[in-house]
Amino acid sequence: MIKIAISAAETSGDLIGSTLVQALKAQDGNLQIEGLCGNKMQQSGCKQRWDMSLVNVMGFTEVLKKLPSLLKLRAEMVSYFSKQQPDVFIGVDAPDFNFIIEKKLKKQSVKTIHFVSPSVWAWRQSRVKKIKQSTDLVLCLFPFEVDFYKQNNQRAIFVGHPLAEKLTPRKNHKPTKQILLMPGSRSGEVKRLLPELLLAAKIMSQQDETLSFHLVLANEELLGWINELIGEQKINVSIDEVHSHMQTADLVLVASGTAALELALVGVPMVVVYKLSTVSYFIASRLIKSKYISLPNVIANKPLVPELIQDQANAKNIAIHAMKILSSDQSKLISKFNNIHQQLSLNASEESAKLILDFIHE
Repeated sequence: MIKIAISAAETSGDLIGSTLVQALKAQDGNLQIEGLCGNKMQQSGCKQRWDMSLVNVMGFTEVLKKLPSLLKLRAEMVSYFSKQQPDVFIGVDAPDFNFIIEKKLKKQSVKTIHFVSPSVWAWRQSRVKKIKQSTDLVLCLFPFEVDFYKQNNQRAIFVGHPLAEKLTPRKNHKPTKQILLMPGSRSGEVKRLLPELLLAAKIMSQQDETLSFHLVLANEELLGWINELIGEQKINVSIDEVHSHMQTADLVLVASGTAALELALVGVPMVVVYKLSTVSYFIASRLIKSKYISLPNVIANKPLVPELIQDQANAKNIAIHAMKILSSDQSKLISKFNNIHQQLSLNASEESAKLILDFIHE
């Protein structure tokens, strides 16, 4: 029996990893897949040995607070897989967490794959040295990433993006006046962004009473605080039903991350916002090489969607950009979003599963 170890430490990784697990199981129903994952991967057939919620944090100061438990978990995973000796270890995204595990297992002759390249082309480019020490093969979701790895003599293959399989461009969208609020999946980013998004919604409502607002949360972790924050404001709230609401929304106010790419793949206009803690932003702003932070803009290499970062991500600014989008023709933008979908649609999960099984047998 082939044993596959896997580690997905974030909500986006759990979503992408779930399609990979499904594809692997379709190739070989007897595969044993286990590791660190969330509900979606577990439902797809991965045995959850550790719950992803133990790791799901972002930002330098945020990670520091959780560092002792993160180090303990990582050591536990290395110890377990050192004894079990899987045929391959797959780190799904979360490079700062997964590369150490990969490196230690690789030294013990366990084959290692990193699925989803870190944004090494955008910032902290020196990480390529760590990648080469940790990973035998990188499976890239974007075509421009392979060029960077070739320049640095790292084995890498562009497989397309799994989300382009799950999400298809919507057709003949009729305006609904529905605005979706997506403040992210981590508690830190939700706490920083949601107050500004709710205030932006209030400003927008004052300008157009026919607008309706729907807040989609990744989990129930902050639900009590969020309901208190909303108060009397007319905001519908749901948990983890984002894709159905994307289909009907005229516009989404979204935290930068995989969600922005999901919206582009469906073909929904957006305003991208992001805030880090002051310390995290100070460090990150000095390390970033890319002109853009949102994936639609990075892929197109041009500003398709507004990006409001740190102090710019304030309610007044968000509302101005949002109302401008709502009052203008977005057909050219949608066409560019469709091009992104076409570029990334390569049956990524099926292709990745084949590559992984071939790699195991090399």
